[in-house]
Amino acid sequence: SSSSGNNRLDNFQIRAWPTEISADTLGHTWQEVRDRQIAWLTQGSASKTLQIDGAGIQYIDGAGLAFLIDLQHAQTLHGGTVELRGFSATHQNQLKRFTPFEKLFPKEEKGLDDGIFVKAGKAASLLWNDIRGIIFFTGQVASELIWAARNPLKVRWQDFASVAVQAGLAAMPIVGLVAFLIGVILSFQSAIGMEKFGAITFVGPLVSLGIFRELGPLITAILLAGRSSAAFAAEIGTMTVNSEVDALVTAGLNPIRFLVLPRVLAGLVVAPILTIYADLVSVFSSSLTMLIYGVPLVNFYEGVLNTVVLEDIFSGLTKATLFGVVVASVGCLRGMQTGTGAAAVGISTTRAVVSSIVMITVVDGIFAYVSYRTGF
Repeated sequence: SSSSGNNRLDNFQIRAWPTEISADTLGHTWQEVRDRQIAWLTQGSASKTLQIDGAGIQYIDGAGLAFLIDLQHAQTLHGGTVELRGFSATHQNQLKRFTPFEKLFPKEEKGLDDGIFVKAGKAASLLWNDIRGIIFFTGQVASELIWAARNPLKVRWQDFASVAVQAGLAAMPIVGLVAFLIGVILSFQSAIGMEKFGAITFVGPLVSLGIFRELGPLITAILLAGRSSAAFAAEIGTMTVNSEVDALVTAGLNPIRFLVLPRVLAGLVVAPILTIYADLVSVFSSSLTMLIYGVPLVNFYEGVLNTVVLEDIFSGLTKATLFGVVVASVGCLRGMQTGTGAAAVGISTTRAVVSSIVMITVVDGIFAYVSYRTGF
């Protein structure tokens, strides 16, 4: 419809068909409307706003959308605009999907950014919830370890053996390589300073003491965090996403006892063994390095035996055992906390590695203070 003055169209309005804009209702009307639209646009009207009234429309099909888009394109080519009126929310959502019309609807205003205090509060809340989850999970694991000590025949030893081989035997090449290189690096770096004071023969005992008490357990734990903790998180996380953990609960099985306990026991056993292996490899590589500085193997190992005592070795192995439990527990915890979605398992794996390394550092610091106070 149109309103005129002095045989001139002042505006152009389209009132849609009673209930729908579709191929059935358009027919020959499409071309007729387009012709009238072009005539109106080219006559030099003062206003070039096309008003489309969609009140009462209940249905718009693909042909109807194409018709409206065609009208919009014609308006754009002739420098005009389109004004939509009366369309329902459903039809507005349809039209928003198409470029010509998305600009005609007001954009949703984004909420104001949280201030620094709100962000700090949310971060503190998340941290507190995470700490609570860790404490609760630690209690569950401790309870299951006590149960395993009382009921050793009921433990899933087949799962334990499988995980121990995967986390222990399969990790020996990478642990050996890193331990060998660490021994070489420490020896070279220590020799630079000790040679200035004529104390090159003390490099071997000094490096070996550091390896047995600190670096051997620490290197092993970090490598286990990258390998085993991530693997545990991925395995249990995948089961969580696939609702397999819920299925265990439905079947009356304890998921902590069924999934977590064998992995924690494997970490408890494997970590000290790998630490002994890493210690020996590092000391051996250090002895080879000191040959370059003219220190015979006999003198090197004699100095090591006179410096390193059983207390130092037991201190490192105790620390390694704690690290193994921490790495396995954190990996299982992050796996149990896996959310939904395709990226959930990857997020849990990343969190497992980062959390394991952080917890290793925390435990190491606590152990260092306890060692200082007790002399162990």
